Amino acid sequence: MERVESGVEAAKEFLSTLSSDERWGVMVAFEEQEPVMFGQLVAAAPDWVNWMG
Repeated sequence: MERVESGVEAAKEFLSTLSSDERWGVMVAFEEQEPVMFGQLVAAAPDWVNWMG
């Protein structure tokens, strides 16, 4: 969550260090724990699903 507060690019950088399964796990946990902040991320980066590759 600290990475998201630092911006979309920081979140992308963090996610790029994880496997695909780990990335999805992080995003699911993030959505469950911080739905408002998750909504902000989705609004700021509607193409976030493409990062999950």
